[in-house]
Formats: sequence, C-alpha cells, structure tokens
Amino acid sequence: MSKKEPETETDTPVKPKGKVKKILMMGIGTCVLLGAGGGAGIYASNHFLPATNAVKEDPNKPKLVERSDEPPAPTAEGEEGATASLKVGTVAVKDDKARVDPKKFEITYFPVEQAFTANLADGSGFVQMGLSLSTYYDGKVIANIQRQIVPIRSAVLMILSEQDPGVVSTPAGKQMLQRQLTKAINSVLRQKEGFGGIDNVYFTSLVIQ
Repeated sequence: MSKKEPETETDTPVKPKGKVKKILMMGIGTCVLLGAGGGAGIYASNHFLPATNAVKEDPNKPKLVERSDEPPAPTAEGEEGATASLKVGTVAVKDDKARVDPKKFEITYFPVEQAFTANLADGSGFVQMGLSLSTYYDGKVIANIQRQIVPIRSAVLMILSEQDPGVVSTPAGKQMLQRQLTKAINSVLRQKEGFGGIDNVYFTSLVIQ
C-alpha cells in the first residue's frame, strides 16, 4: 500500500487570470456609465427645466418711451393741471441713471400745478417761479411725481431758500439751479419710489426780487 504524497502548493487549483480581468473591466465600465448618466441628468435638469431662481422684472418699474412719428395726444381742456395722456414705455433699463439718447426716445413734460415762492439766502429777497419737469420714461414716472408731490415741493423750497440772489439772477446761476432742482427731485423719487427718471427742470415763470 503506497503512502499518499503530501499536497503541495502546485496542487492548489489556480483561477484563470483572464476571467478576473474581465470581471474588473465590467465593473469599471458600469461605474463610468453610471457617472456619465448622472452628469447628463444634471445637465438636462439645468438646461431644460424651468429656472426657479430667475430674477423677474418688476412690472411697476418705468420704461423708456420710444420716439414715434405720430403727433402727441391733445391735452384735455378745462381740467386743472391736465397733461397729455400717459405714455407706455417699452424699453427696460437697469436703473434711471442710464444715459438716454434724446433722438431715440420720446420726452414728456409735466407742469407742476402750483408756483413756488421762497425767501432767498439771508433774507435778502425772494423768488417766485413755476416749474415743468421732463422725463423720457413712461407714465409711471408722472404717477410717481403726483404721488410724491408733497416731499418734492419741500425739497424744491429748501433748494430755493439756499440761493444767493446775485448768483441766481445770472444765466449761469439759473442753469446751476436747474441742475440742483433736478438732482433734488430725483433724490426724492428714488427714496420714495425706487426710481427717479427726471431728465431736467424748466422754469415756466421766474421772478426774483
């Protein structure tokens, strides 16, 4: 009876290396496909689904009025402080400080109903004047002016009370006063309504004594 030879390492069955390599490659390929699918899903969700965080344009924000060849609407007669019908703007802007091309956009003049009377600086005289405001924006600016006419009048009177009669009587002084009043009125509108829109201030009457 022959003795059984001890088992050696060479007797242990060896798995084929090719099969292991094939299994590893299949696993890697699956991971790659899953990653690509997830990336494609994220891309699609970002580009084809509606944006929930998109910034919506404020419908109450004034817009510029494009110039038209049509004549302006007539002013209603017999109505105190009546102006031409309020225009509708179509050109949106980021803010009211954007430069406006007067050749491309329509201007609207809004006469302030009551005249302004104020003592000049140091009580050396007084000024009385009527004003008309101009804007290239639509009727929302006019509505803002009418809604904030009380603080606007207050700001105008404060500016007038600071004027030197010797300066404001000169052409250069009047132009400087126009700029000051325009800035003051826009400041009130921005503070109260979030939008200025006044291009200039014009004197419809002016008495300095």
